[in-house]
Amino acid sequence: MLQPVPRPEGCHSEHKQMMQTHKLPGCAVCLGVLVLLCMSVLSETYRPPYSDWEPERPDPQASHHPREYHREPSEARRSECRRCCDPEEEAPQYPYPYPQYQVVPQINITILKGEKGESGERGPYGKSGRSGQMGPRGPHGIKGAKGNMGASGEPCKSYYAAFSVGRKKALHSNDYYQTLVFDTQFVNLYNHFNMFTGKFYCYIPGIYYFSLNVHTWNQKETYLHVMKNEQEMAILYAQPSDRSIMQSQSFMLELEQNDEVWVRLFKGERENAVFSDDFDTYITFSGYLIKAKSEV
Repeated sequence: MLQPVPRPEGCHSEHKQMMQTHKLPGCAVCLGVLVLLCMSVLSETYRPPYSDWEPERPDPQASHHPREYHREPSEARRSECRRCCDPEEEAPQYPYPYPQYQVVPQINITILKGEKGESGERGPYGKSGRSGQMGPRGPHGIKGAKGNMGASGEPCKSYYAAFSVGRKKALHSNDYYQTLVFDTQFVNLYNHFNMFTGKFYCYIPGIYYFSLNVHTWNQKETYLHVMKNEQEMAILYAQPSDRSIMQSQSFMLELEQNDEVWVRLFKGERENAVFSDDFDTYITFSGYLIKAKSEV
């Protein structure tokens, strides 16, 4: 229940004296009461005509007295009336706040169109479709301008290497390996074959072809190796027989620069020999370059 606002004693006594000094007639008092009643009726709380508006319900557990929520608005107005000379006090808290209305425009969102957004990232490529039919051949284009002359190339260079040598003297093996030295020269291009050492020296790396021909000695064994540097690459062999025969061996080798190719007699348990005489050449050794390494 609302309590009347206490007033200071000085102000109350002053008001009392004024009432005693100025006494109003009865007609004026009735007119004032009528004005107050009209004002109380007009000051009642406005309730909206809408059915969906409901005032905020009070908390049943609140400590306010139940009678406060059913108080007439006229009583609240009358209890709050005070003169301007009264001390300032905080405004009382009303359990039912005055409703505030705001006009909300109703807009049909479906007819509105927003601004165009930014383009998104490009997606992955899909599967390639089937190739279509070949279209017709287009017209010939315009002939282009003549290009600049290029740099001159290197002249075509051919490489050659060849030799062919023979021996007219017979040779018997001793207690060690012997290098077969030749005494007859048929072809020796650029002197790549050394007649004193009996070796061919490679100055042009590449693929070479070699051929060795000997005449065996009857009742003696013939056993020779074709060497590349210090490695046996091919063998020529003939068993002892009552007659002498011609024996040959041919092959190809890939040589690098400064490689050596030569022939030696192999030392065996039996006597090893090759036959020849001073009039005819029975022993020959030949070789030539097939293709240089720089041309491969």
